[in-house]
Amino acid sequence: MIHYEHLALSEEILKTLAELQIDYVFQPIFEKDKKTVYAWEALMRPKDLTVTDLIAKYQGADKLHIIEVATFFGAMQAYFMRGYTEKVAINSFPSDCLEPDEAQVFWEYFGEDIRGRMIIEILEYPYFSLDHWIEKNRSVRSMNNLFSLDDYGTGINDMEKVDFIKPDIVKLDRSMISDIDKNPEKQANCRESIATLHDYGVKVVAEGVETEEEFDYLVSIGADYFQGYYLARPS
Repeated sequence: MIHYEHLALSEEILKTLAELQIDYVFQPIFEKDKKTVYAWEALMRPKDLTVTDLIAKYQGADKLHIIEVATFFGAMQAYFMRGYTEKVAINSFPSDCLEPDEAQVFWEYFGEDIRGRMIIEILEYPYFSLDHWIEKNRSVRSMNNLFSLDDYGTGINDMEKVDFIKPDIVKLDRSMISDIDKNPEKQANCRESIATLHDYGVKVVAEGVETEEEFDYLVSIGADYFQGYYLARPS
């Protein structure tokens, strides 16, 4: 389990973090050769409930910020304990960010080792906060880290989000690519999406790749990186 009591955070935050019993697994994001790991995505694993239930519980108690703090500090601790050297992708709520004093503790605790190594993956839920985004953008970019936009293809304003957030990476949702090798409509949609995103200078991750046929087709239409059970499960 990840522990937080040694961190120089406020007593209130530490007290609430102490209630969490969570660990992390990592799922690799591969390059086209299926061997080279581009990044490791950190995935929270609570002890007694699902991630969805944990988020719902803390959102209902108006404590979603605790999950944001726990994710940043916990995922990075787990990442360094495993000795990874590739980039690390960390999920982040569009409605929240580390407070300036928490961000300072984060940078001081992990130091220059995190410069240019993190990918902050903006989730689809629960809502978007402009004030928090401005602070998050400033903080992340100041350390030469990257932004990724998750779940592309599930919303009606995908390109508006790309225009506003200006991510370095976009992850195509599993719903776009499931059985893509057999589905002409999905093929056309993905080809157009990848071409458009490349025109914006954005790299594309195909998420949830589960078969060799899906992988081969996505390579053929220009996806940059790949993640899914076909390549490796979280561990």
